[in-house]
Amino acid sequence: MKTVFIGNLPSDATEQEVTDLFAAYGRVHGLRLTRDVFSGLCRGFGFVKMEGHEARAAIGALNGQELRGQRLKVNEERAPTARGGRHR
Repeated sequence: MKTVFIGNLPSDATEQEVTDLFAAYGRVHGLRLTRDVFSGLCRGFGFVKMEGHEARAAIGALNGQELRGQRLKVNEERAPTARGGRHR
């Protein structure tokens, strides 16, 4: 199972809309759009879980595609890196 990052989503993007977009390339096992706590609008990014070969197909096809005038950024989720702080 791979987690795919989706960036540059429109603020009015819905879970159903993004699921439908990715479902053309395989089964969507999970979806999470990051939303603003006050307005409820999409903050412009989210994550989709798909099988590996289906995720790669979706990444190849959807990265750079436009959704309502915004060019999507679609790639495999990267592991978080340590930021700042002191080294001991």
